[in-house]
Amino acid sequence: MKPPVFSTLGCRLNAYETEAMKELAEQAGISDAVVVNTCAVTAEAVRKARQEIRKLRRTHPEAKLIVTGCAAQIDPESFAKMDEVDAVIGNTEKMQPQTWAALSPDFVGKTEAVLVDDIMSLEETAGHLIDGFGTRSRAYVQVQNGCDHRCTFCIIPFGRGNSRSVPAGVVVDQIKRLVQRGYNEVVLTGVDLTSWGADLPSTPRLGDLVMRILKLVPDLPRMRISSIDSIEVDPALMEAIATEQRLMPHLHLSLQHGDDMILKRMKRRHLRDDAIAFAQEARRLRPEMTFGADIIAGFPTESEEMFENSLKLVEECDLTWLHVFPYSPRPGTPAARMPQVDGNQIKERAARLRAAGVSQVTRHLNDQVGRDHSVLMENARMGRTEQFTEVRFAKDQTEGQIVQTRITGVGNGVLLA
Repeated sequence: MKPPVFSTLGCRLNAYETEAMKELAEQAGISDAVVVNTCAVTAEAVRKARQEIRKLRRTHPEAKLIVTGCAAQIDPESFAKMDEVDAVIGNTEKMQPQTWAALSPDFVGKTEAVLVDDIMSLEETAGHLIDGFGTRSRAYVQVQNGCDHRCTFCIIPFGRGNSRSVPAGVVVDQIKRLVQRGYNEVVLTGVDLTSWGADLPSTPRLGDLVMRILKLVPDLPRMRISSIDSIEVDPALMEAIATEQRLMPHLHLSLQHGDDMILKRMKRRHLRDDAIAFAQEARRLRPEMTFGADIIAGFPTESEEMFENSLKLVEECDLTWLHVFPYSPRPGTPAARMPQVDGNQIKERAARLRAAGVSQVTRHLNDQVGRDHSVLMENARMGRTEQFTEVRFAKDQTEGQIVQTRITGVGNGVLLA
């Protein structure tokens, strides 16, 4: 009896859900199985999912192979037709104990092993919360799933469904348990995190959740929030940024582009001036604030001038950590039907954006030399500052602890202490 093997592709939320699936599979007595948790954010992500499935079939020829995740949710039949695959389960089903119980101990025929319901009809978040995914120092807490927006390039709502929120009381109780278990930092995660609360009674906002956690869990040393839509940030969250030192000064912004016409064609809800104004205000309230951002290169109809507006946005918002996505069309999305940019141009523009990102990181690292930081240790020699900057130590520290240190230098793209 071999324990199941799990392979995770894509986002942090997928990784969180893989940890939950491990618990569910163990409870159901699943063995001799391989589970691939797929991503669908780009066409390349789907290609990598198929590649991973074929590779795992070669290395585990006797195991039952189960495919789940966003790519499986969006196009289950194409994965079910793969000779390597024994079962396909949807994003809702993968988080339900009864699914894993049905898959054990023997699989039935392929047609009955496609367990994928209409995710758009789902009104509740997946109920299986886990205590402790992440490093032994940092835990990730899923507070929201799905997305009500329909950006023209994005297929993810069809993999995740509409926005659903975990009630604040449930989140607070989980974070209390994590603190009791010794975690010094929690990260709130979701597909569209700033939409948290819109489906709950009295429609609270993300800032209300943050303030409630910090008030009701006073012994939580550090909190982070993952990717946010800056145009949806509420006054309570801005107050938390300004007044709560336990909320770390690092925000990842879902910006996507720096040109107003492209933003409109993407069906985004902000303009470039909105992004710049938010970054300036957040840094006014918290001068040490650093930003990451998602930016797409080569969106359909993007001219050189439009692209230059994205390049300029990197400096105008003073972005540090860039996630650059070369645009790839997703079948079924409006953007896939728009006039496409030449593939070589897309690669070249993505490279220029990444180069701008490297320059920003270098500037940020050099600016930290001589400064004092509180560093959360992820292992004996590596930790991260409040701004999520990696720090390497010359001597062993205690994993999971927050250490006070002075930055002495920069080496190989990280801080030295």
